[in-house]
Amino acid sequence: MNSNEWGQLKKVIVGVADNAKIPKDIDVSLRCVNFADKVNESKIQKGPYPQQVIDEANEDLQIFVDFLKGESVEVLRPNVNDCNYYNFCPRDSVFVHGDLTLATPMPIKARKDEWRAFEKHLIDPLHVPCYHETELYNTDCIGNKDILALTEFAPAFDAANIIRANQDVLYLISNSGNRLGATLLQNALGDTVKVHLLEDVYSYMHIDSTVAFLQEGLLLANPSRIKSKEDLPEPFSSWKIIWCPAPVDIGHYPGWCNASTWINMNLFSVNNKLVALEKSQEPLRKVLEQHGIECAMLPMRHQRTLGGGFHCVTLDIDRHVD
Repeated sequence: MNSNEWGQLKKVIVGVADNAKIPKDIDVSLRCVNFADKVNESKIQKGPYPQQVIDEANEDLQIFVDFLKGESVEVLRPNVNDCNYYNFCPRDSVFVHGDLTLATPMPIKARKDEWRAFEKHLIDPLHVPCYHETELYNTDCIGNKDILALTEFAPAFDAANIIRANQDVLYLISNSGNRLGATLLQNALGDTVKVHLLEDVYSYMHIDSTVAFLQEGLLLANPSRIKSKEDLPEPFSSWKIIWCPAPVDIGHYPGWCNASTWINMNLFSVNNKLVALEKSQEPLRKVLEQHGIECAMLPMRHQRTLGGGFHCVTLDIDRHVD
């Protein structure tokens, strides 16, 4: 059972970096959703990630796993397989809320079966396929951040477009989530949970480097995207906001960059008083500890390279809910 981002963590899936790659065939789905910011396709790195990245990422994931186990959390892992993309970020493909486990209609075709690598750990997952027809993608988005990658041809969204606050969830409209996707999610959740839209703040993919829920009534916000409380829908505009300080850039592997420096606010809550945070983020640690939130400072050397921080590489499938 899990319906928020901060309840006491009991069971979690943590990703693996093995066999991570960017497909050599950059189809329209990958071009528009993941690489719309790169006008020149020749600038996109393709093929397997460097082995150094894989090895060091797995080392950091193991340190994270050991930390979680030390906090009495049951940790599960995906199968290691010859994936089409990667199994580094289980957050991206599955949404869990209460009794609902939803394998979402991911808009990138190469990632459509990513959730199968950890299906064995899920309870009665509902899989909604995505229709990867050319009509779903707006190629005018390439080089133009004001145009979204997805049309409303069919529902499409990554689970990482969503964060949960019990009976309210926040859904980011972006290159990885359209309005039809939000409607599908609302129908799946039913009348007792409300899907709120976050719009016109950030087009490039996921929500968890823009807003993070820390406790009931307390959130962390990226001030380069959320300019004021008015950018948030109710009830979240009434919450107390911690404005994230400028992130410390830990860099990326040369030629391989799949996230901005704001991935460094991509923290993961063990409970409402303890989070995992990339170890270089001292300014953010100080701010969080001023609000009574302890930070476990852990390495995640390749979060910019692989495009995933602590929230991305996890799928919390069981938390204690008061």
